[in-house]
Amino acid sequence: MRPEDIIIAPVITEKSNDGMQEGKYTFEVNKKATKVDIANAVEKLFEVKVLKVNTVTVKGKVKRMGRYEGKTSSWKKAIVTIDTNPGEKTYLAKGGKATKMTKKYKDSIDEFMGA
Repeated sequence: MRPEDIIIAPVITEKSNDGMQEGKYTFEVNKKATKVDIANAVEKLFEVKVLKVNTVTVKGKVKRMGRYEGKTSSWKKAIVTIDTNPGEKTYLAKGGKATKMTKKYKDSIDEFMGA
């Protein structure tokens, strides 16, 4: 799947707005997407470093319209935690040589609130 097919829309609620201060962003995602797919899609689309992904399947509710009953569709929600302080990371490469990570990451998702 392409990243555009995985991330459907941001979820804007009071609770998700409070989580943005801690670097947690909430998205509606494809029901078949895995946590690894979601992390890769967010990193590619928004150029941020994803630390953790939590997913929840939201069940559909039973709704009535007069005497007719129906059910809303189920959907999947992902809470993505990003690195709010991206800096240079040093790790050991093959042969025990110290290597620095050179890729630059953003510290927030600007497109989330339509900015």
